[in-house]
Amino acid sequence: MNFLEKTENEILILEADDTQNLKWYLDASFAVHPDMKSHTGSAFTLGKGAIISSSIKQTTNARSSTEAELNGIDDNIGKVLWTKRFLKAQGFEVKLNIIYQDNNQSTMKLAKNGRSSSGKRTRHFDIKLFYVTDLIGKGEIEVIYCPTNGMVADYYQTVGWSKIH
Repeated sequence: MNFLEKTENEILILEADDTQNLKWYLDASFAVHPDMKSHTGSAFTLGKGAIISSSIKQTTNARSSTEAELNGIDDNIGKVLWTKRFLKAQGFEVKLNIIYQDNNQSTMKLAKNGRSSSGKRTRHFDIKLFYVTDLIGKGEIEVIYCPTNGMVADYYQTVGWSKIH
């Protein structure tokens, strides 16, 4: 209800651009819940307007903002892959399946390089978080930097986070 109340005057416009890229905006807020769990916002677009969006509390506690960001990717990776495969099955040509990250270069390095970017401060990360590294290696997804002022998913984590405060 909170989301509906805050957005009742907004007009939804959906429009696909001609890039044939799937664009996912994923962002996490570290340890914002009373039980110190993090929160993830996500939005999917083909150009203009969010076709799929979510605002969810993470199910596991993260020990750092980097781990919270990786948890956010891992929590959404099933939707990212399913959407790509579904659109391909409908005859849509997918050139790139992009995950945008805004504020955590260490998250992007760990996602792209896996354990080779891992140091003594990141050894506690569960191996499941490096599944995304395998997907990048297979060409299933790309992780690309997105400046904070362009991070669409910030909106969804703020709306979701405000429900608990």
